[in-house]
Amino acid sequence: MRSLVIVSSLILRRLLLPFVLPGALLLPAASGQQPTRKPASAACSIMAPRLLPEDDRDGYDPQSLSVADSSIPDPKLTQLGIASALVLAPGRSLLDARQRFEKAARKGYAPAQVNLGVFYLYGCGTPQNYGAALYWLISAADLGSSSAHTNLGILYLQGKGVKQDFGEALRHFRVAANAGDVGAMVNLGYMNDSGLGTPIDHAAAAEWYRLAAEHGDPLAQHNLADLYLRGEGLPQNDALAFAWFQKAAASGNSGARIKLGFMYATGRATRKDPEAAYAWILAASLAGDQRGVEYLLPLELQLSPAQLEQAKRRAKQLRSTGEASGSELAFVQ
Repeated sequence: MRSLVIVSSLILRRLLLPFVLPGALLLPAASGQQPTRKPASAACSIMAPRLLPEDDRDGYDPQSLSVADSSIPDPKLTQLGIASALVLAPGRSLLDARQRFEKAARKGYAPAQVNLGVFYLYGCGTPQNYGAALYWLISAADLGSSSAHTNLGILYLQGKGVKQDFGEALRHFRVAANAGDVGAMVNLGYMNDSGLGTPIDHAAAAEWYRLAAEHGDPLAQHNLADLYLRGEGLPQNDALAFAWFQKAAASGNSGARIKLGFMYATGRATRKDPEAAYAWILAASLAGDQRGVEYLLPLELQLSPAQLEQAKRRAKQLRSTGEASGSELAFVQ
């Protein structure tokens, strides 16, 4: 089974998805391999603030403040959903952010409404309140926010605050995906891939994954590569699987790193290279993904001491690149 992007777009990266999506505050999702992807848990105490210039008023994005402080929000900003995420600065709290989001949200600013909805969803700067989360996400969706539709799709997919309804999840994901939301594209691929609310259709899944993959989404790249590797929904092609796994692995997707290591170990679409295989799989393991650990010892036995040391150094270098932690909340412009 391919992996699901669970994007929680606080204007939302990564839903679902270490990923950073324009115009949303995203909860990056941990990458997966074969198992069904599980939603990333929100850790409101862990923030990834984007520091702004010293002269920025109150440490927040001036555009967001203008919306919060003006009597009437710019209708073009509201309709286009241009990112308005309030960015925490030193000395500012989640409560500060929530209050600023609410001020702009009550003036009809859709991006702030999405962020406020996600704050209520995860209890960030306020007690958890599914009803309030739904209210603000629906309000933003009515204003045309693709991020709001993505988040609503996630709620219906998971049955959080609403009765689980795959049909509604599909509807919201389609609206968001057709508006260009990459996380929604991956989730539509996953639902077609898994037969959730629709018959299994690997070909349709491949097309949605391809669209998101071409936008640079690592999880979509991993899932598309997996379809090529297995020949599901499109012709089996080891070379294309290898190429897409490379792209996803370079961005830090741990499932892709394990599978890329497997291809180096077995010589599929490339020459056998146990040193490269060891480095990629170890990098995934160091990042907390233990699904390839059983391959490490057999590979280690094929390496000289010098090769093993070089592979370990390479793995540590790779570990420092790629996806953010699944427990981070990251504000994006």
